[in-house]
Amino acid sequence: MEREDFMKEAVRLAKINVSLNSGGPFGAVIVKDGKIIAAGQNKVTASCDPTAHAEIQAIRAACLALRHHQLDGCEIYSSCEPCPMCLSAIYWARPKAVYYACTKDQAAAIGFDDQFIYAELSLPLEKRRLPMKQIIIRDSEVPFARWGASTKKIEY
Repeated sequence: MEREDFMKEAVRLAKINVSLNSGGPFGAVIVKDGKIIAAGQNKVTASCDPTAHAEIQAIRAACLALRHHQLDGCEIYSSCEPCPMCLSAIYWARPKAVYYACTKDQAAAIGFDDQFIYAELSLPLEKRRLPMKQIIIRDSEVPFARWGASTKKIEY
């Protein structure tokens, strides 16, 4: 299969999702060694889960299929340029490439505007709309110290 075929599948999943009204107009597939190993559709409203974006759904399925927490050697095909949350998850998953069809500007034009998140991330904590304050308690650093000293941890 060619890259265009994988993108056609991501877009097909997005079209089905709109038809079923089970989430936004987004679909994604993950490919390894020229084969689709996982797929995802946006299920935010159907699952009452704000993290159930197509790319996240596909990443979860691919990691389960591979029995690994990273997507080494994989490619992600998405019907739309990933949002900030998905982009972060993609970086953590470490695929070798990401391809998308529609842009974030096209998504914004139909009501999926993530620009406010990009703007918020560039602000100091005290200027963000969502209050974020550190609360220091006794022993709060213990889990970090234990992790740092562990010889059994799996790095990621």
